[in-house]
Amino acid sequence: MKIGLVSLGCPKNLVDSEVMLSLLTNKNMTLTNKPEEADVIIVNTCGFIESAKEESINAILQMGEYKSTGKCRYLLVSGCLAQRYANELFAEMPEIDALIGTACYEEIDRILDKVLAGERVISLVPSKPEEEKNKKITRFITTPAHTAYLKIAEGCGNYCSYCIIPKLRGPYKSRPFEEIMEEAKALVAGGVKELILVAQDTTLYGQDLDGRLRLPELLGALNALPDLHWIRVLYCYPKNFTDELIDAFAKYDKVCKYIDLPLQHVSDDLLKRMNRHDSKAQIENLLSKLRARIAGVNIRTTFIVGFPGETEEDFAILKEFVGDGKFDCAGVF
Repeated sequence: MKIGLVSLGCPKNLVDSEVMLSLLTNKNMTLTNKPEEADVIIVNTCGFIESAKEESINAILQMGEYKSTGKCRYLLVSGCLAQRYANELFAEMPEIDALIGTACYEEIDRILDKVLAGERVISLVPSKPEEEKNKKITRFITTPAHTAYLKIAEGCGNYCSYCIIPKLRGPYKSRPFEEIMEEAKALVAGGVKELILVAQDTTLYGQDLDGRLRLPELLGALNALPDLHWIRVLYCYPKNFTDELIDAFAKYDKVCKYIDLPLQHVSDDLLKRMNRHDSKAQIENLLSKLRARIAGVNIRTTFIVGFPGETEEDFAILKEFVGDGKFDCAGVF
């Protein structure tokens, strides 16, 4: 039986896709890049912003057409859109055979067995508690052979007012330190030279485990892996970017001097409306320390303009801040 996969959205979603592919290929199924040849097609969706929802819906409809024009017999939809709009999708899109929520992708093989037996399935709640889940699940790596993402946590606890991720992915939950290191070693043994750390907030890693922010410790352990060349960190939250973490970026030679630091705004009024936990003064202080203490650092950020309640004065503050040239790259929503 052949599987086709469409993975949309962020790198964290891609990691989930790779876990699903591993579980299915371990059942003697084969992956095909040609959806018209697939017996089973999985669309792993994003539901974060409007354009992502539209892209996901279009992908579901496009892949659903292969049930009449190709070999496809079963269409499975997973990810954030499935979690958020499960009942609506099931009612309005009869071509969908299964909807798989964000906490259930590790059960894809069990869900597919039900579909093959003739059931139409919605799975939004795991069948097993967290402590009984299989921690030895591997991934079918789809990135170029030299690089791979390494997810260090799931969910989010920041609760920014514009963001639905905590509702879709749950509260912040760090992966156990040893589990991350075991996966990292396996990836490096398989030829990976660059590990890209991802989570909704990488800087918060470890706090829910034992009350400590352990990303600096994790970077040190990864830096010691002999055959690993580069470590890249994405999705840093400014509030949790401690002096210890700055030192880790500065001293570990394998850690890329590239900082992905979404700020969203710098007007104090807007930051409060967004439920961000920092201020313009704190952001400026952090940026100054990053530039002063990390040689050759490159800083990328993102901003939101037109947020409800944003005034011309707020926008002028942001415009002046960006115009000062504090960033090497900036994206705008």
